[in-house]
Amino acid sequence: MGNFAGESLYWIRKPENVVMEENRIEIHTQPGTDLWQRTYYGFQNDNAPVLQAETREKYFSFVVKTHFESKHRFDQCGIAIYLDSDNWLKASVEYENEEYQRLGSVVTNHGYSDWATTDIPASIKDMWYRLSRRESDYCIECSQDGVNFKQMRICHLWEGAEKISFGIYVCSPENSSFKAVFTDMEVTECKWEEHK
Repeated sequence: MGNFAGESLYWIRKPENVVMEENRIEIHTQPGTDLWQRTYYGFQNDNAPVLQAETREKYFSFVVKTHFESKHRFDQCGIAIYLDSDNWLKASVEYENEEYQRLGSVVTNHGYSDWATTDIPASIKDMWYRLSRRESDYCIECSQDGVNFKQMRICHLWEGAEKISFGIYVCSPENSSFKAVFTDMEVTECKWEEHK
């Protein structure tokens, strides 16, 4: 438990433009990058950069603050668990237009993605996330101040019961690029309390 940047990190598709410091990671996205599998569009894209740490710990939480200068449709950055191209989850703010963007999450099990969202103002450029694990079940929360977290979703990863990889991701699915900054990264004891 401790600073995420102090973990043994590795890239799934390292981006061309990244600056890594002790507790700050700055990434400039590359055009045409995304994570999505099949559902609704029949579309598949599995080329977004993901920076991860591996763990067998069954109960923990991972917190990160994101700052994003997104300005083009579908620009996004956030948290991810990436097991393989058919099994992963992500949570982020996805830019839509000058009025609103979509705070949401995607869970992909056995090659099919879902997408759960809520619209938030386009003026929001910072978001905290907390990802918590209880065995093969996961809770994703968000916060605008890093103190008061609200539940986004609870989900199950069918292949997420043993060793997993978790961390951060960025992408720009269309022809765009933006700067994403990740700070205040921390791995703690599980903040998702047992249901009684």
